[in-house]
Parts: sequence; C-alpha cells; structure tokens
Amino acid sequence: MKKTQLSIYLDQEIFASLEVYAKRQGKPKSLVAEAAIASFLSPDDSDRREAAIAKRLDRIVRVLERLERNDGITLETIGLFIRFWLTSTPALPEQSSPAARAKGAERYDRFVEALGRRLSSGSTILKEVSIESPGVGKAAQVKDQTGSP
Repeated sequence: MKKTQLSIYLDQEIFASLEVYAKRQGKPKSLVAEAAIASFLSPDDSDRREAAIAKRLDRIVRVLERLERNDGITLETIGLFIRFWLTSTPALPEQSSPAARAKGAERYDRFVEALGRRLSSGSTILKEVSIESPGVGKAAQVKDQTGSP
C-alpha cells in the first residue's frame, strides 16, 4: 500500500516523548505517529469516551439520588422530632425558668458530646434506619441482636 508523506511540526516535549516511546517499542517514529493519528480518528475511541462519560454520569446521578434521599430522611426526622417535642412538652412555670435553662444547657452539652462520638465512630441514623422495610428498621434489629441500640 502506497503511503503519503506528511510534514508536521511538533512541540519539543511531544517530539521527545515520541522519540522515547518509538525507541522503547523498537518502532519507527512515523509508524508510532501513524498509529496515534489512526487511534485519534477512530470512531471507536469516541464511543469509548462517550461510554466512560456516561458511566461517570450514572455514578454521579446515583450519588445525588442518595444525597437527596438522605436529606429527605434528615428533614423528616427533624420535623417529626420538633412536632413531637412541641406537642408533648408543657410550658414551664416562670419561677423554674433559670433552673430549666441550666438543665437545658447541660442536656445540650451532653447531646453535642454524644453527636461527636457517633460521628467519629461512623455510626449514623441513616445506617440504622431502613427505608426499604417499613415497620421494623435496622435500629430494632440491632437492639434485638446486641441488647442496646
């Protein structure tokens, strides 16, 4: 097959890389350049790139869906807790307000400490709550198995 000659200008770095690669492979630089150009122009290469991009996009979509689900669980949990707290906590008499504030501050400090321990251990509510099986969640299963939540 007759080949057509092509004169091209390359960056010094690219030319050096071409020389090193051709020498390592024991092939002429023109053959390596021809194979690189053929690969670049090949429709298979663009198909592979498109498939790789689609795969990455699918992974990103799954992560975003999981984040959306976790946000929904978090918001529902907070809303449910607030509703429960507001409907079940009676108002305090005026004379017990300072003591109640002090007790509230103490409970808040314990809450923050417990939250810090859970976050550092990797244990989360989302791991304990199972959306797929309404009724008995993982928290109840873990309590049954270990004796504590």
